[in-house]
Amino acid sequence: MEEGQGESRLISLGQTRSPARDHSSQTVSTVQGHGPRLSKINLLSLLSLWLELFPQQQPGEEEQYRNVGLAVVRDSKVVGLHYSGHELHAGQAAILQHGARLADCQLYFSRRPCATCLKMIINAGVSQISFWPGDPECSMLRPSPHGPPIPEEAMLDAMATEKLKSNSRSHICLLLQPLAPGMVQFVAETSRECDFMAGAADDDLGLNIEELFSREQEKHFQDFSKHFLIESPHQHREILTLMHLENFCVEPYFSNLRHNMKEVVEVLAAVAAGVPQRHCSFHREPFVTDASLMSSPPRHEGVSQEVARHCIIQARLLAYRTEDPKVGVGAVIWAHGQSGVLNGPGGLFLVGCGYNAYPAGSQYAEYPLMDDKQEDKRRRKYRYIIHAEQNALTFRTRDINPEEATMLFVTKCPCDECVPLIRGAGVTHIYTNDHDSDRDKGEISYLRFSNLKGIQKFIWQKDAVASSNVTTNGYAGKRSRAEAQGKPSVKKLRNNLESMS
Repeated sequence: MEEGQGESRLISLGQTRSPARDHSSQTVSTVQGHGPRLSKINLLSLLSLWLELFPQQQPGEEEQYRNVGLAVVRDSKVVGLHYSGHELHAGQAAILQHGARLADCQLYFSRRPCATCLKMIINAGVSQISFWPGDPECSMLRPSPHGPPIPEEAMLDAMATEKLKSNSRSHICLLLQPLAPGMVQFVAETSRECDFMAGAADDDLGLNIEELFSREQEKHFQDFSKHFLIESPHQHREILTLMHLENFCVEPYFSNLRHNMKEVVEVLAAVAAGVPQRHCSFHREPFVTDASLMSSPPRHEGVSQEVARHCIIQARLLAYRTEDPKVGVGAVIWAHGQSGVLNGPGGLFLVGCGYNAYPAGSQYAEYPLMDDKQEDKRRRKYRYIIHAEQNALTFRTRDINPEEATMLFVTKCPCDECVPLIRGAGVTHIYTNDHDSDRDKGEISYLRFSNLKGIQKFIWQKDAVASSNVTTNGYAGKRSRAEAQGKPSVKKLRNNLESMS
């Protein structure tokens, strides 16, 4: 996706090369959809960081090697998401799944990869390797600034990594962009009022949603800071120096680097807090078989709550890359593979991911930006915007296998335009919320989703419901806390924050 002319300059080390342009619809950064927009670099950095925290089914390796998340990009499309498992490093998993297809890809790591992974990745012919400037995969972090010396294995790995970098045709670098002005506040405000947080307040007007979100956000920020930020500036400088990033140890670059890293982690904490770990979870609706499909029900019963929450947060991250002037939607599709060794995170293979945007390659102002509150129907976006589910299916990385469970995680209830596509593509499971289910908004409606047959639906709902007026989805009422108490909606918050971008 092509970044706007006003995007901040990339921080890059290695060979001198202009950053690849990211082909997209909008090319003017002053109009960033419904508010501040994540750049491609920021989004891929966040995805790789979040993948590092993928729920582990088995213990990882010894503490010398840190878990790593990895996003693989080809032609501006995400074609792979990987993380370190109990046997394979993220880089090794990418090699096994993609092989020589990694040629000319860009790889975004949550840590600088170890020499074992780096030599294979370079050998595959990748064009660019970027990493988060913290503690590398082969950890150099001491228990304290004056603790034991850095292990010899980490020093030898650093020497080998630098030699591989020096002799490589791949562009090995650090890519980090300052967030758009107001981005941290915008993500916090919209996450606090998102549909997943509203689900926690349904039928419980006594719940203080602001306090719940603040607690979740603070907890996540503390946890994520321990993973991704080096508390001691002295230790951070030492590690950067050992990774031959001495230029970033000089002021003001060092302070700017740490500030940018902290803001990215703040965004991740806010997005994760928008899907609270308490009060709500995904509940399966009764499965209804459609005889016209002439197929058996899905053999797979879905994923654990931890994995489902992790995947929906991936979709929420994608939503902040939207070009939609009204609301951001993100979608990610995973397949539960039949083979054992080559499976990705949690035994899953990435099928596709996307967010709502205008057709690829279009220029700003080629299509309408007005929403459905505008009087002139010719200026409305609905006939032009590509939905997140549509982008995920269009640019999928692999065919959907009818023998596998294929799971769609989407941040908004699929509309009537997308439901037939999802069913026709062979998706077997949908994880979402039903905030808009059964609503008809004129230009866009959500009437088909509740009657969708042949697909397992997992709906984000409260875990316990006191009300006796229970719907078929397992809880009563669609009224949000903001509506009940007359508080400003997410859309109003977006409009208020647009002036900050």
